[in-house]
This record gives sequence, C-alpha cells and structure tokens, in this order.
Amino acid sequence: MRLRVPLLIVLVWAIAALLADSLPLTPDRIALEHILDPPASGAVLGYDDLGRDIASRLLVGARTSFLVAVWVVGLSMLVGTLFGTLMAYRGGWWDRVAVLLVDTFLAFPGILLAIALAGLLGPGIENVIMALTAVGWVGYARLSRAQVLSLMNREHVQAAVVLGNRRWRIVRRHLLPLMAAPLIVEATFGVAAVVIAEAGLSFLGLGVQPPAASWGAMIRDGTRYMLVAPHMVLAPGVAIMLIVLAVNLLGDTLRDRMDTRLVVNTGGGE
Repeated sequence: MRLRVPLLIVLVWAIAALLADSLPLTPDRIALEHILDPPASGAVLGYDDLGRDIASRLLVGARTSFLVAVWVVGLSMLVGTLFGTLMAYRGGWWDRVAVLLVDTFLAFPGILLAIALAGLLGPGIENVIMALTAVGWVGYARLSRAQVLSLMNREHVQAAVVLGNRRWRIVRRHLLPLMAAPLIVEATFGVAAVVIAEAGLSFLGLGVQPPAASWGAMIRDGTRYMLVAPHMVLAPGVAIMLIVLAVNLLGDTLRDRMDTRLVVNTGGGE
C-alpha cells in the first residue's frame, strides 16, 4: 500500500503528460461568459480569468512539468555521473579540481543560480531545462565520486586493475552497476525538486510563455483572484503537492529496498 498509491499518482501524471496532445482538450479556448466560474458539471475544475478550462490547462501543464523533469534529471544524472566517476577514478589533481568545481557550484543556492541563468538565457522551456541542468548535475557528481572512491577498494575492482583491464571497461562493468541503486534513488528525489523549480521559474515568468500552460504560471495568474476564485490556485497547487509527495514517497521506498546494509542487518537479526 505504501508503494501503490504514490506509484499510481506518478503513473497518472506520466500518462496525462504523454496523452495530452491526443486528448480532446481546449486549454486556449476563451469563453467570456464563463470567466472565473467555479467548478461545475461543465468544467470539473472551473474556469480561469480568461474563461479557459482549468482542467484542460492542468493536463497540458502536466506535460510541461513531466518533460522538464525527465530531461533535467536525465541530463543531470548523465553529466554528473560521468564527471564524478571519471575524476574520482583518475585521482590526483584531476580529482582536486573536480571537488573545487563542485564546491563552487554548491556555494550558490541552486534556485537562485537557476533564476539567474534562466534570466540570462531568456524564457522558454528549452532554457529552463538548460538552467536547471546547469545547477542539478553537481549532486550526481558528488554522489558518484563518493561511490567510486568507496568501490575502488573492493577486491573485484582491484583484481580487474591488476589483470590489466582498461579504465572504461572497469568503470562500465565493475563500478557503474554498483552505483546504479544510489543514483536511481537520487534521481527520484531530483524529479520532485525539478517539478518545484520549474513551477517556481514559471511563476516568475521565466518558464514557458503564454498561452502555453504551466502549473507555476497558473498559480501566478490565480493569485490575483484568490478571494473570488480560489480554484484557480488550488487546482495546480494540489497537483504540484501530490506529485512531489508521491515522488518523495517513492524515493523513500526505493532507498529502503535498495539499502543493502538494511537488508543485511534485517537478515542477520532473524
């Protein structure tokens, strides 16, 4: 039960994002007679300040957040893992330079650096992905570096080195498989962070631009009408809360199941 509900929420989010273009949605159709109408049978979530169907815009916004999360987490994990793994494996001044670079990025608050980069690059979903990737790779680099430094002392890795295996073969066959579990767990928490970051950038006007739908932009538009039309803020706000909560619960569950130390300790106690 602990895993089923969060997994169901994430699956609904992914399916809505993937099928948004195929569904008969009208996110940009303006109906002046329905401006700020509350939820009713004609519109499950009501209408916004321009008379647009909030349910349709919520589903289109799900596609925006999903695409940004997948691209940012994928690119960040790829860049960060390769950087941290190779630098730690080479060691010496390469590793010291890598640590200095990662610490420099970590010295700045991530969201502030993303806002600055998005402001320099300009609004748009592509620039949001670039800005969030530029600040998101450091976590994976630090984690992969720590994993490599720990795994390099394993007997099978030392044996592969003595046998004269090439570095890339050692990394690919002996290091990356053992690093997969913590990196996957880190990626699940990264998805939640990216969803919030994308919504924040869109709220500030640095994300996707009108008339494209984004949950953060929907909340920004609804803040002016919170007293007369709270459904404009509640719908995207609840959606963000559910997605972030579900992804974090999935991350906690995966961490518990993939933690080999916990499995060993539990088995030994029995």
